[in-house]
Amino acid sequence: MKKNASVYWICQIAGWFSYGLAIVFFAYILEKQLSLIFYPRLLITIILGILLTHILRKSMVKLSLRPPTPSNQWWKIFLLIILFAGLFSVINSSLIEIFKLFDRDRDAANGVPNHFVFSIHNIVSTWNGARVSKRILFSLLFDTPIFLVWVSVYVLWHYIEFTNSEEVNKVRLETIIKELELKTIKSQINPHFIFNALNSIRALVDEEPKRARQAITELSNILRSSIQVDKIEVTTLEKELAIVKDYLALEYIRFADRLIVEYEVETKTLDNEMPPMMLQTLVENAIKHGLGKQPGDCTIKIISKFDQEKHVLLVQNTGILNVGEKDGFGLQSTRERLNILYRGQALFEIFQGTPNQVTAKLAIPISIHKK
Repeated sequence: MKKNASVYWICQIAGWFSYGLAIVFFAYILEKQLSLIFYPRLLITIILGILLTHILRKSMVKLSLRPPTPSNQWWKIFLLIILFAGLFSVINSSLIEIFKLFDRDRDAANGVPNHFVFSIHNIVSTWNGARVSKRILFSLLFDTPIFLVWVSVYVLWHYIEFTNSEEVNKVRLETIIKELELKTIKSQINPHFIFNALNSIRALVDEEPKRARQAITELSNILRSSIQVDKIEVTTLEKELAIVKDYLALEYIRFADRLIVEYEVETKTLDNEMPPMMLQTLVENAIKHGLGKQPGDCTIKIISKFDQEKHVLLVQNTGILNVGEKDGFGLQSTRERLNILYRGQALFEIFQGTPNQVTAKLAIPISIHKK
């Protein structure tokens, strides 16, 4: 952050002083001999330019117009350019009048009366309106393109920076997804879930061969989804729920009546996009802490709804939240993937909802039009 601020101020000061040098160069070529008021007026212009363009930048950030700017918001940027160019012209011309930095001979040659009486008490009534108005008009005419160029450079800089960061984020996301696949399958699913699932299926082979075949299909579906997680960035909630239901069906064989599953899913949320295997991770975490570490029955409840322009997913499980326990790899990767995919527009938290219920909350942007 500090590095970016330093680069900004270096570019800001260097750009305006370069503009000043260009003015000196062309003024010397055209006029050969510069008047005594030329340099003070130029210094005021440079300082005022640095100040107002900095305020313009702050205004763009405040109004959420910082690049990349939505196409339907560009008109606001053009209004800001005209507004600040007008402010620049008025303030610059006013300072010239206050410090008497106007050229009387040139004003007279342009048909502007050269008498000027200045008093703080009656500043408005004593200003030479014709001269000030003409100066503001000419200043506005020539200053607006300067602000347009400044904004263009600012926008171009951020678009280049945004493109580079997108490429970096894409590489990071691919790395995290691959790491998620390897660690989830090798460290979590392979030694624990698959072992338990196969034991459960073996127990069903003689007693319930039909259910055993179904369980093998469910396990196959889960493994297929895990292997394909690095090939896609998003999937739909409907597809995620299908995998989660297969997973819970296998866990039900193992835990029998101890596991109670409830769904509260709004139909309109089924087509919304979300990262693959993310809901699966939350459900696995709920099973691990709800059934694996708690005696008695455990209710797993999955809630999906639209709330305030967000798709909210809640995974609730019976249990007590261990505040001091660090997040495992699955939850850490969930936070990282959300940050990269949605750039701060997603929310993920785990909290104690009721005295005997832990809730994992996921809120992501809505990717479909609500009906």
